[in-house]
Amino acid sequence: MTAEHSATGHGELDAAEYAEFMALAAEEGFDPEDIDGLGGADHVPLPVLAVVGRPNVGKSTLVNRIIGRREAVVEDKPGVTRDRVSYEATWNGRRFKVVDTGGWEVDVLGIDAMVAAQAELGIETADAVLFVVDATVGATDTDEALIKIIRRAGKPTVLCANKVDGQSTEAEAAYLWSLGLGEPFPVSALHGRGSGDLLDAVMNALPEAPPQTFGVATGGPRRVALIGRPNVGKSSLLNKVAGEERVVVNELAGTTRDPVDEMIELGGKTWKFVDTAGIRRRVHLTAGADFYASLRTSAALEKAEVAVVLIDASETLTEQDTRIISMAVEAGRAVVVAYNKWDQLDEERRYYLEREIERDLVQVQWAPRVNVSAKTGRHMERLVPAIETALAGWETRIPTARLNAFLGELVAAHPHPIRGGKQPRILFGTQAGARPPRFVLFASGFLEAGYRRFVERRLREEFGFVGTPISISVRVREKRKRK
Repeated sequence: MTAEHSATGHGELDAAEYAEFMALAAEEGFDPEDIDGLGGADHVPLPVLAVVGRPNVGKSTLVNRIIGRREAVVEDKPGVTRDRVSYEATWNGRRFKVVDTGGWEVDVLGIDAMVAAQAELGIETADAVLFVVDATVGATDTDEALIKIIRRAGKPTVLCANKVDGQSTEAEAAYLWSLGLGEPFPVSALHGRGSGDLLDAVMNALPEAPPQTFGVATGGPRRVALIGRPNVGKSSLLNKVAGEERVVVNELAGTTRDPVDEMIELGGKTWKFVDTAGIRRRVHLTAGADFYASLRTSAALEKAEVAVVLIDASETLTEQDTRIISMAVEAGRAVVVAYNKWDQLDEERRYYLEREIERDLVQVQWAPRVNVSAKTGRHMERLVPAIETALAGWETRIPTARLNAFLGELVAAHPHPIRGGKQPRILFGTQAGARPPRFVLFASGFLEAGYRRFVERRLREEFGFVGTPISISVRVREKRKRK
């Protein structure tokens, strides 16, 4: 394995750091295969396949077939899928991303026009296109119009003739050669017939690794998601920072359903704020539009870099508030906690709020706190510095040499407790990646959860990491004779 490959394939170490890290590993008796796939493998960008077609040709059924589970919502009526939804899939050992799009139609208005626009965006951002046609109906004028859009995008395209359930319909699929997209692959998404050949063709169309990279292009706006339970003032806050009535605000909880993006100038920079639907107590107990709103909020959080969690300071902290913070932490986002409606607090409520924070938010003591009022605009100027602080912590990297000097001092001063006559020891460590910071510690034995938390606390004391979750994984040296 070359040093260059290692720099990209093993987290975010550069060639020199990787060489130093491998030398440490060899010194401590680790084989190269023990440390293969270090931290970075999950963060390699995947090639993207957009599944497009007119309504009700079976795109979502086909997506479920490709990903091997029933995840995309399927119903026997057109227009069930509206947004672009991504799923990860694997075929013959190759991982790729499948994007399910809504049905595309010509000259539609209202919500159907938005759905069509999302489908077109799906084509633009994909590495290859899977164009689905209903073989039992044949090519329609809508299909012909969509082909023009696909040709304009210039993406490699695989033609799928869906709903071919037997030999009799295969002849109908052959008519689709006339579309000029090459060989139509006859498939039954419902029964799985022909899906293997289709996926082989998709693999030939997809690049091994896509040209795009994760992260924000230099100078691009940073993405901020406003999350919280219903009616804590997320939309009011967005309107206040935008300086206009950008989103509908109402006393009625749950006014917002779809995430709303807005480019906003704040503190001399452009930010992309996303107002999301309030996350209700139990997502699986909600129904209809509220259920999908909760799912879209999760998706908006995945696309953001920092989550501003809004909490209603005038009410008692709820279990739901802590669950939403945990959701942002688990998504690996930088976190800022904003206590809204601060103008409604009296001295007694402030005292109790401090006690509640000490008791219930102990897991995110590292997150910057701001007390604001979206209604009056009080302390809004503190929001941007808090977001910038959290993003700086989220992107912090520690050189391997400095990290190991710190770990050496830590282990000498506070060794792991002896368990069963043995004392596990941290041999060395490396930062496998940032955004959020991910550390891999190599040890002579299993490290208890309490000791890992202690290591995390000391890392924060030494290096800051304000506003960001930290991930620590441990690799234990296998017992083997020294060569």
